[in-house]
Amino acid sequence: MFSRIKIASRYSLLFAFISWFITFSFFLRIIFIIWQYDEISFNLLTLLGTLLTGLFYDIGTISFIVIPSVLYYFIFPNKWIGSWLDKLLIWFFTALTIFILVFTFFAEITFWDEFKTRFNFISVDYLIYTHEVVANIQQSYPLPLLISGVLAITALILLVFYKFKVIANTFHSKASIKDRTIVLATTIVIALFFSFFITNNQAEWSSNRYNAEISKSGIYSFFAAFRNNQMVYNEFYTSVKDDQAFQIVRNKLNDNNSKYQSNKFSIHRTISYTTNSTPSKKNVVFILVESLSASFMKEFGNEQNITPFLDSLAQKSIFFENLYATGTRTVRGMEAMTLCIPPTPGQSIVKRPENQNLYTISNVFKSKGYNSNFFYGGDGYFDNMNAYFGGNGFTIYDRGRGSVLSDKIKTVRNNINDDEVTFENAWGICDADIYSKMIKVADEHYKSNTPFFNFVMTTSNHRPYTYPDNAIDIPSGTGREGAVKYTDYALKNMFEKVKSKPWFKNTVFIIIADHCASSAGKDEIDVANYHIPAFIVNFPQELNQKVTKQCSQIDVFPTFFSMMNWSYESNFFGKDILKLDFEERVFVGTYRKLVLMKNDKVMILSDQKRQNFYKWNKDDNSLKSMPMDKSFLNETISWYQTADYLFTHKLLK
Repeated sequence: MFSRIKIASRYSLLFAFISWFITFSFFLRIIFIIWQYDEISFNLLTLLGTLLTGLFYDIGTISFIVIPSVLYYFIFPNKWIGSWLDKLLIWFFTALTIFILVFTFFAEITFWDEFKTRFNFISVDYLIYTHEVVANIQQSYPLPLLISGVLAITALILLVFYKFKVIANTFHSKASIKDRTIVLATTIVIALFFSFFITNNQAEWSSNRYNAEISKSGIYSFFAAFRNNQMVYNEFYTSVKDDQAFQIVRNKLNDNNSKYQSNKFSIHRTISYTTNSTPSKKNVVFILVESLSASFMKEFGNEQNITPFLDSLAQKSIFFENLYATGTRTVRGMEAMTLCIPPTPGQSIVKRPENQNLYTISNVFKSKGYNSNFFYGGDGYFDNMNAYFGGNGFTIYDRGRGSVLSDKIKTVRNNINDDEVTFENAWGICDADIYSKMIKVADEHYKSNTPFFNFVMTTSNHRPYTYPDNAIDIPSGTGREGAVKYTDYALKNMFEKVKSKPWFKNTVFIIIADHCASSAGKDEIDVANYHIPAFIVNFPQELNQKVTKQCSQIDVFPTFFSMMNWSYESNFFGKDILKLDFEERVFVGTYRKLVLMKNDKVMILSDQKRQNFYKWNKDDNSLKSMPMDKSFLNETISWYQTADYLFTHKLLK
């Protein structure tokens, strides 16, 4: 594209920089290909497509990166070329840009290690919550060594540029206005082409998810995610008429205990239980456990013996064997558990604006006279948790500072004091400490004769996987297995403490994972990596059972309310799993893919208004394409379209 301009010119450094970037990006793809050699498709055409698509997106990425340089070369007067100002600006900004890009390449490797994907909306969140993320990086990786390595590579690249005299040529050559115009115009045209005609989604050309992800450019993906963090359903997904969608969903949710209001664009209904049993008023401790995949448990075939307590609990609780998380982030788990809603596209409702005063499970507890409390061992500012929980009726207990969240959110925010903490890492205090705080608050509620709903979010099962020394037989900070075993240990320790409490016999404990430790796989959705354990503990022993029905996070609290014999107002999409007529189905997704699964049938809606229908083979965890089922498709659309409609029209009140 710049063929008429000699390399030994004012633009020699620019050409060298572009060549370096594309070369480094190519080798990064090779690293990822080797990393996922057992999952990636090595079909020659597919592999070639991966590399060529990657080159295409790299060209687009570098066109944006070099725009400031091209503009500088265009406007900088020829008579000042080689001056001290010219040298200072070019040396400084070249070194700075190379340093940032080398650091970004390293960051992509660590991000891939954690999520098996290029930068996405998670990386956008990480940019916002710098304190937790920087602390996590410091505790997870040898940061001084990493920075030293980045500096060394930057210096080496500059040395190569110097040795090949590309920098010297830049300071000793002039470019005509025609040359400068061609370079500027070509760069702007490429950048505009990628801005208006190319989307990051188009890189997902391969049915193998790993090939598609490796095809992307991490920097391009980051800014694409930044731009598309929230998505309006009807703009991006296949839809049906709203009245048809609501009719389908209302029919699915209807049962003998439900009475709908007259508004046909609503699922609000009164749920009445007319059994002879008296409504119960047990205290509730709900524990949302960080990254607890079902595959960690011996109950599901794990042989590492890292969850002995949870495996024992599975034998003496209401244990849900076939339950799935709705998403891949903590905020998705919180959304599912509190709103009992399928995952809407884009960001979780927990992170969106205008998410206060929604109808959540806290409204049900409040109607029964309960106090609702939210416990988090870090600063609840992270992921907008305090604004969401505080704006929806919870009292906050976290490691942040301040008594009131904002003028709009009048909930009290209580600090967890230093003297209540024995161990803390980047994400917050250890699980044992957050349980101790919860127990202290439960004691206070018992003394005041106030029933309580305590929502606890744990943090220990998260990188950097650190926890108190000598708590378990796996050294702190050595990996996920240790963090899982410590999570199990802390739960056991908590139960041992509360068994002696006067409120224990009248308290139900609900334990469930927020999401799995990993959701990545070669297919566009790896449904097996949404499988999580869930327990309801301390109901009468005769109710204990292993529930084999396929179900969702959104069903847990509607099931619990039924077990408590409560009549209540519901805006929930979840249903009572234990009812004989419960229709088994699962809602899972990413911020772009929306899934309805029934047994082994999987419908996936994509944001290019596409849909794919698969059969899931559990034996090898693969998806096989099936002919489209129109009825199944319309039902899938209806669940997600109505969920999005209710939030965007402010009807989740």
